[in-house]
Amino acid sequence: MALTGTIALSVSAPTNPAQAEPDIETVRDRVDRLLHQAEQASERYNDARLELAELNRDLDSLEADQSRQGDVLDGVRADVRDATIQRYQNGGLGATGELLASDSAGFLDELATLSTVDGIQDSLLSDYDNELEAYSIRRDQTEERRADVKALKKDLAKEKKSADDKLVEAKSLLSKLEEEERAEILSRGGYRAPAAGSIPASGRAKAAIAYALAQVGDAYVYGAAGPNAFDCSGLTMMAWAQAGVSLPHSSRAQMGSGTPVSRSDLQPGDLVFYYSPVSHVALYLGNGMIVHAANPGAGVKVSSVDEMPYAGAVRPG
Repeated sequence: MALTGTIALSVSAPTNPAQAEPDIETVRDRVDRLLHQAEQASERYNDARLELAELNRDLDSLEADQSRQGDVLDGVRADVRDATIQRYQNGGLGATGELLASDSAGFLDELATLSTVDGIQDSLLSDYDNELEAYSIRRDQTEERRADVKALKKDLAKEKKSADDKLVEAKSLLSKLEEEERAEILSRGGYRAPAAGSIPASGRAKAAIAYALAQVGDAYVYGAAGPNAFDCSGLTMMAWAQAGVSLPHSSRAQMGSGTPVSRSDLQPGDLVFYYSPVSHVALYLGNGMIVHAANPGAGVKVSSVDEMPYAGAVRPG
């Protein structure tokens, strides 16, 4: 689910002449901080989605294991019943002959009261006890995972709200400026996109670059991964997917999905990361340039590699 948040550039400026015009530098700094904070929340949202998917896979496995363990437990219980009934039919139960309880605790309690307990094979009772314990462990683990999933879903909602709130505040600030000033703040620092064929890359990196450059001008939407809107990690994930390389939808996770490279060894196609903790990723084009999904105002654009605080780089594949 993408987080909505494209910032419109057509909001009318306030007409009240008594209202003081905001200082554009102050607004620019504040908008930059808000957009960055919104992206940080969005990337935490992406991280939480990955964790939730992993938890759900774990939960599915545990539930299947719990079901299998329950079947084994039922089988051992049936074996104990059969052995007990056989003893009864052979005269070992005396006059009682009552059926054994179906619940685990009652089952063992009734076994303890039967005159034939000593006659039932010790190994059979031991198997039942062991399987009961194993089933209890699986059941507890499954319940823990269910609780983890529930808590993480709350975190997802919180991060989405945080990103949306920051965008609303940024829009409010921008609405106080003239349209040209808003456009200057949101789209500054962009460069004309080079032709993909002019980038000195080959193989998988060439395919990734060609895809990313073809998206220049597309919208930035939190949580999006195409086809017409992206967030930063959604763009790099889809770009490298064209080259057959699977990346997670998270800038933080993508930083651990390749071979680290120094800044002096950057090659076209490398992933470049920004801020600490990492909350933005771009695709390196060479000659000090990157292509990235920048923010809700600028969308996908080509920028300088120095546009944001550099944090590191990796080479996927």
